[in-house]
Amino acid sequence: MGSRARGGAGATLQGSPRHRSRLERYLPIVGWLRRADAGSHRADLLAGLTVAAMLVPQAMAYAALAGMPPVTGLYAATVPLVAYALLGTSGQLAFGPVAIVSLLTASTLAPIADGDPGAYVTLAGVLALMVGAIQVVLGLLRAGRLTTLLSHPVVSGFTSAAAIVIATSQLDKLLGVSIGRPDGWVERIASLGGELGQVHLPTLAVGAVAIVALLAGRWLGNKVPTPLLVVALATAAVPLFSLADAGVAVLGEVPAGLPAPTLPIAPLDAVVALLPGAVIIALLSYLEGISVARAVAARTRDRIDPDRELIASGAANLAAGLVQGFPVAGGFSRTAVNHTAGARTPLASIVTAAGVLVALLVLAPLFATLPEVVLAAVVLVAVAKLVDVREAIHTWRVERSDGVALLITFAATLLLGVELGIVVGIAASLLITVWRVGVPTLTADAVGTTTVLHVDGDLLPASGVQLRDRVDRLLADLPRGGPERVRPRLVLDLSGVPTIDASGVDALATIDGACAAADVDCHLAGVRPPVAATLARAHLDDRFAGRMHDRVEGAVGAVDAGAPVGHAGALEDERPAADGAASAQAP
Repeated sequence: MGSRARGGAGATLQGSPRHRSRLERYLPIVGWLRRADAGSHRADLLAGLTVAAMLVPQAMAYAALAGMPPVTGLYAATVPLVAYALLGTSGQLAFGPVAIVSLLTASTLAPIADGDPGAYVTLAGVLALMVGAIQVVLGLLRAGRLTTLLSHPVVSGFTSAAAIVIATSQLDKLLGVSIGRPDGWVERIASLGGELGQVHLPTLAVGAVAIVALLAGRWLGNKVPTPLLVVALATAAVPLFSLADAGVAVLGEVPAGLPAPTLPIAPLDAVVALLPGAVIIALLSYLEGISVARAVAARTRDRIDPDRELIASGAANLAAGLVQGFPVAGGFSRTAVNHTAGARTPLASIVTAAGVLVALLVLAPLFATLPEVVLAAVVLVAVAKLVDVREAIHTWRVERSDGVALLITFAATLLLGVELGIVVGIAASLLITVWRVGVPTLTADAVGTTTVLHVDGDLLPASGVQLRDRVDRLLADLPRGGPERVRPRLVLDLSGVPTIDASGVDALATIDGACAAADVDCHLAGVRPPVAATLARAHLDDRFAGRMHDRVEGAVGAVDAGAPVGHAGALEDERPAADGAASAQAP
């Protein structure tokens, strides 16, 4: 009994690491906190407060960009941050409202809400829930690789164009003019041009001062919360200088506190209409977060789990939908600040959420006199660095086809809108990829009456067509005559073909038939094992029996050694002497 009891205790102790590992797998923050020390906690506290000071004005500004009441940006900067902190695998990724996702939210909701503010807020919550559900499902399916559909050139082109669209969307607020709701970027530019004579100078002055102050704050570094100071000073300046009486628009009443979690409900037709936007936001928001998380992890040597990041991002968006928020993501600038300020674990994000919550409880009513143009200035300064001309030039120099994909995405986003822009970009990238695959490298060498056609690239539908066309031209030009009883021969060097599909198999069969019709022997050389297996399944190995060679030299040597006309079986026995003959005759 005693030994059994001791054995049971020992088994429990031995099993505890497994239980702990399982808990850390589902709640990564447990492992982070287990490995943390007092110094790490202090660093996380400082970093979290630094990011909170930056996030408060940004969250309100991005909420306005999304077409939401500014206070909802603060809602989206509290509970969602905690949800990510519990499940995320990055210790430095700073979640919350971000510019690109806010723009996508506005473009998705505006046509469906049809100007109804109440419906707009409800649909934003539904959209966040849909984005979260899509990300969680993709994470459970281990579909993190799906985001490879969004190639780097496409994302770069989209981001630069979206930044221009965002900046343009804030110009009417900066100028203090009313242009309604133009349908697209070109229409917005035209509307702004028509209102230049109606610029409200006091509003423009306040916005210009805010922009200068925000830009100057960059020289002071992260230790000075410049955006928060600009917001505080502008809020105080309105009553002090009677700016509201001069016509400067202010936020008005801002409710204090965090709303109780509620499940937003929308009609089925509205949910269906939201689905395309939800899919795009789910992929782009995840890609933005995982990209910056990996960039930081390369320095901290942390391990980022793409599928876990999908689940964590989904949980954050689900939380945003329940607290009257809108879709969120990991942000580039705030993550950089978080890392620079010393964040080591997700505890920093929890501190950030607590700081925003304090602002909601204490400072929210004070924001009533905050000029709307200051939030526009925050957005303008934040997105200015998203326009990456240097990356576009670099991409064009490295690979022209990638540069074309970037330019197509950029132009489509500006001219067709953000949703269609990213879809066109993905389509262009996929078409260019297929085009690359469909253009194999084909080079021909002549050895006596034998022509060797070297094929480099996968044999897929498009590349099979290219190969057939090239063989047709070669058959028309192959030399005739030569030694008696020896027909012209074509050797297809497939050593550069890693894979082949049914279309490629059909192409080889068609080529063999064309060669037979042209009185030319067709041989295969250098067939790789995966390709050979596919040919065997298609019974093409029987068709080419005696005409498949390990090396081009063997094929050339065998045929030049002299094979009877039309008797491929004579080539089955490839002896070293034949190879020697080939090397002696080859130029």
